[in-house]
Amino acid sequence: MTVLICAKNEAHHLQQFLPDILSQKFEDNKGNFLYEVLVVNDASEDATETVLQTLQQEYAHLRYISITPEEPRLFKGKKFALSKGMEAAQHEIILLTDADCKPSSSYWLPQMIAPILNGKEIICGYGAYNLQSGFLNTFIRWETMHSFLQYASYTMAGMPYMAVGRNLCCTKSLFLNAQQSAIWNALPSGDDDLLMQVSATKSNTDIVLNRQAFTYSEPKTTWKTWWLQKQRHLSTGKYYKPGIKKLLGIYAVSHALSWVLFLVLPFFTKDWALIVFIFSMRCALYWFIWKFTAIKLREKKLLRNMVFCDIGWAFYNLLLSPYIFFKNKQRWK
Repeated sequence: MTVLICAKNEAHHLQQFLPDILSQKFEDNKGNFLYEVLVVNDASEDATETVLQTLQQEYAHLRYISITPEEPRLFKGKKFALSKGMEAAQHEIILLTDADCKPSSSYWLPQMIAPILNGKEIICGYGAYNLQSGFLNTFIRWETMHSFLQYASYTMAGMPYMAVGRNLCCTKSLFLNAQQSAIWNALPSGDDDLLMQVSATKSNTDIVLNRQAFTYSEPKTTWKTWWLQKQRHLSTGKYYKPGIKKLLGIYAVSHALSWVLFLVLPFFTKDWALIVFIFSMRCALYWFIWKFTAIKLREKKLLRNMVFCDIGWAFYNLLLSPYIFFKNKQRWK
């Protein structure tokens, strides 16, 4: 099988994290690795190629290909690098991750591909972010956990719609077929979500919840860079299937309205005690589910900020909704 990574000016991250990917416990009885790691160097201007050359001397199962700036691009942004990687991959099973990702264990690879070996075609894993100080980091990690709870639940209910390319496994033939879709080249990114929209079904998709199969990435450290990242990520939402968009929209609106009504209604009625009771029941249910999820995903430190993240998510949806419906982000960095 092939671990595929697209890298653009990622010398530092490759040097730091690639050895963990190259040291996965997926060997034969003689200690020979049963997988390759393929890095697509997408016209990097830093020392990416030098780092890859150095690591290649130590790890024989590492390969890389380089794209020049002048090469004509059939697809926008990252999707072109992915297409080149898929063409060069030597195996049918492809495990996708990013250059800044670190597997949670040396058993990440075998855990993620296990459902593929049992007949599935798309496997969604949890792509977490590293713990740092500050509320921005807290909210990034909470929003990541919350998104995983949503798309994992939908997948288990037979309605897969989303995944994260930081931790995603699929078959090569399925990915190549998805590239032929009319919506594939609408955005320079969003390959993970568009792959799900085009190819994911109730029967061919699975979720891996094993803690050994998580990945951890470097989070954004400023509100501005995080905001730009979310604009790009959410712009894929306009291509979701109508039924999924409706369900996600109802959930987001009802979430925001619950807070608005709780804050406003006590000023217009004498039954404020009833309002407090009903809202308390709502919070108890929500926070119990989030607590269970946080424990399962090793995010227990998020529990102390549950209230603030709950409120923050209402503003998050309000401010970012235009990027779901109207605006495409056309660059990949």
